[in-house]
This record gives sequence, C-alpha cells and structure tokens, in this order.
Amino acid sequence: MTVEYSDTENNQKTPKKKKKRSKKTEFYYSFFTIVLIFCLIQIGYGAILNISKIISYQGKAVTLENLLKQAKLRNQDLKTEKKVITSDNSLEGIARNNLKMAGEDEVLIIINKKVEEPKKKKKKWDIKNLPFFQKKEKPVEPSEKIYIPPEVVEE
Repeated sequence: MTVEYSDTENNQKTPKKKKKRSKKTEFYYSFFTIVLIFCLIQIGYGAILNISKIISYQGKAVTLENLLKQAKLRNQDLKTEKKVITSDNSLEGIARNNLKMAGEDEVLIIINKKVEEPKKKKKKWDIKNLPFFQKKEKPVEPSEKIYIPPEVVEE
C-alpha cells in the first residue's frame, strides 16, 4: 500500500514548515542581535574606562615630573647651602653667636639683657576663673633662640 498525497496537501504542509522554520530563525536572529548589542555595550564601556584611566595617568605623570623638577632644584639649593655653611666664616659665625665661643687671643664678654616682665593686671572676680570652669593646661617650656646666619634657610 502506497500513500500518495495530492498536490493540495503537499502545498499546505510546506508553508507550515516554512512558518515554523522562519519563527525559529527569527528567534535566533533576535537573540543573536541582543548578544551583539550587549557585546557592543561592553566594548564601549571598556573603551571609555580605558580612556579615562589614560587621562588620569597622564595627569599623575605630569604632576610627578613637576615634583621631580622641584626636588632636583631643592637638592641643588641644599648642596650650595651645605657649601656655604661648611665654610670657615659661617662656622666661625655659628660658634661665636650660638655657642658663645671666642677665637684665639680674644676675650668674650657676654651682656645679659634684662627681660621686662609684663605688668600684672588686677584680678577681677569672674565665673570663668573658678577652678571647676578652668581647663588644665600643660606648662610650656621656654625654648632657647638659636642664631642662624642669613645664608642658611630653615626647612
């Protein structure tokens, strides 16, 4: 027994198969399009991120180059300052003024200047001066002033 289909039946089956195939291919194309769009977004984001990093690194490189130039200038200044300070005249000036030393065949006379104390004001009663309102303060030790020649620059 053989089964034969008429032309009308064959014609009806082929469009259904074509519709099924076309729906599958439409789904694959749309999925593929979504994947491609996602990939393009990732590539764009990566490119923008890399460009921003490049700009920031170039800015940091410029600031570091400027800092290096300043450090080289400071180093050169310190070298010249070292030469000035280690000269005999400078060492003699420091010894005379700071250490109160005298050279050979010299007599050193030290004159102490009288330091005037500020006049004390009369105390008035004030609520803020009561012991429980006052804050404890640490005593400040007076520091000796050291003479530094004008050629020397403090850091």
